[in-house]
Amino acid sequence: MRLVFAGTPAVALPSLTTLAERFELAAVITREDAPLGRRRVLTPSPVAEAAAELDLPVIKANRLGEDVTEQVADLHADLGVIVAYGGLVREPLLSTPRLGWVNLHFSLLPRWRGAAPVQRAVMAGDTETGVAVFQLVGALDAGDVFAQLRRPIPADATAGELLDSLAEDGAALLADTVSALADGTAVAVPQSGDPVLAPKLTIDDARLDLTLPVDEVYARLRGVTPEPGAWVLLDGERFKVHAARPTGGLSLPPGVVADVDGRIEVGTGTTPLELLTVQPAGKRAMAAADWWRGAGGSAVLS
Repeated sequence: MRLVFAGTPAVALPSLTTLAERFELAAVITREDAPLGRRRVLTPSPVAEAAAELDLPVIKANRLGEDVTEQVADLHADLGVIVAYGGLVREPLLSTPRLGWVNLHFSLLPRWRGAAPVQRAVMAGDTETGVAVFQLVGALDAGDVFAQLRRPIPADATAGELLDSLAEDGAALLADTVSALADGTAVAVPQSGDPVLAPKLTIDDARLDLTLPVDEVYARLRGVTPEPGAWVLLDGERFKVHAARPTGGLSLPPGVVADVDGRIEVGTGTTPLELLTVQPAGKRAMAAADWWRGAGGSAVLS
């Protein structure tokens, strides 16, 4: 089975390395080098770096247009595989490999179709998620499903932690599906149920509304961690909350911060959150207790 692989972030690496061990990879498609860090240094994607280490041909493109389609056609691949590439595969590229394309998606389709399925699942308070391998079609994440795995969402897991775990589980499922396609035993079934969309997160999605119940605030915080990162306002400036946890203690007014038996707590619509790691505007991330000492024992977050 001769494959073309498309992916960009680190979450695609388990799939790339697993497929490289079991199949022939004709080329890897990834997005172009992007400026990173304060100095905005052009940096290859994690998939580009891994492909180079595996001595695989790399096609860098931010749009899968005519040029990429021609390059893929020249490879005479049997199957295209896509994992978090960050762009849409449209015709004629969709039909260029002999068997089309399959996609590893980090949700139980049709729930959470779109760019941020794990983040949206955590934010919504879902207790279960999973991975699905499906046939890519023109409509968003709507193709028939070859295989899926179900996994519980741990009560304190961040989206980043959950995604790392699903990436490992999904890599094995994806490789097994490719094997089934190679020997002609793969069977895909239509998706069942009402679709729920998972659009890409914005910075506004990451703002915590401290007037809501603590469970909802905590779910949003975990869902936007590590990216784009939870925040509130302090004196009109963005105040990041990197880590916190529910306390179950006595209530505080929403947004009011207090030292409660050595814990730095902030009020919500129900019981407080204990702040663990925070980052005031223009400063480094720090323990909440260190910030509180510098704040003079008085602060209201909104």
